[in-house]
Amino acid sequence: MNHKRMGPPLLLALAAAAMVWAIPFAWMAVASLRPDDAGAANVASLMPSGPFGLGNFREAWSEGSFPVWYLNTFLMCGGILAVQCATVSAAGYAFARLRFPGRTALFYLFLLQLMLVPPILIVPNLGTIVRLGLYDRLPGVMAPYFASAFGTFLMRQTFRAIPRDYEDAAMLDGANLPQLVWHVLLPLARPGLAAFAIVSVSYHWNEFLWPLIALASPANQVLTVGLASFTTGAESASEWGVIAAGTLMVAAPLIVVFVVFQRRIVSSFVFSGIK
Repeated sequence: MNHKRMGPPLLLALAAAAMVWAIPFAWMAVASLRPDDAGAANVASLMPSGPFGLGNFREAWSEGSFPVWYLNTFLMCGGILAVQCATVSAAGYAFARLRFPGRTALFYLFLLQLMLVPPILIVPNLGTIVRLGLYDRLPGVMAPYFASAFGTFLMRQTFRAIPRDYEDAAMLDGANLPQLVWHVLLPLARPGLAAFAIVSVSYHWNEFLWPLIALASPANQVLTVGLASFTTGAESASEWGVIAAGTLMVAAPLIVVFVVFQRRIVSSFVFSGIK
């Protein structure tokens, strides 16, 4: 939306909403830099007195197993996304381009997954990974998310937006179906895949309940579960600066990625039609 077409009331409302959204992040950043000997009156202040330092970050890093948590989280999010890109691309292409009996009905049945609240699937999913011997393993956490109804819907819409002229030209040049999908359609559908990747990584990076249940060993914990155990001990000593530093270290990768690739992220969502 062009800012020149916005009236002053709308701009003020957007600015106020942005400030409300940013206040918790601003407090977290300030609290993480607040010295250990700061008074209790400064806990809720956005402008505490006294010098700033990185002592809280050093203490949080030494008390928590952040290298292990980062590695496990990257493996989990990356593994889920890698498999999802293959499954949602194949399913999206099938529903968008292939003709087979019951295609529309099957697609709508597939979308029923979007109506399911994730917690109701915890018990059956847990029983399944236990029977498969995947409990307390990262593949066990990843397996329930290898297929995505939202990703299938997004890629179906993306493939349908691509003109068939590209396919016809590739077929005339002798391309078979795998070559058509891999060399023609997927490069054109890259913005849709990028939009889905953003949604997928953000969701699984911040997920807490399912990794908490499916993982038992400290060596297999991800960032959200590790941060919860870390903050439990810090809260007993009211180390709010250390808690804020640990929370900021968990959120920092996503924030940095968004700031660096903000324009590409927005353009990917605009291309895919996500509002």
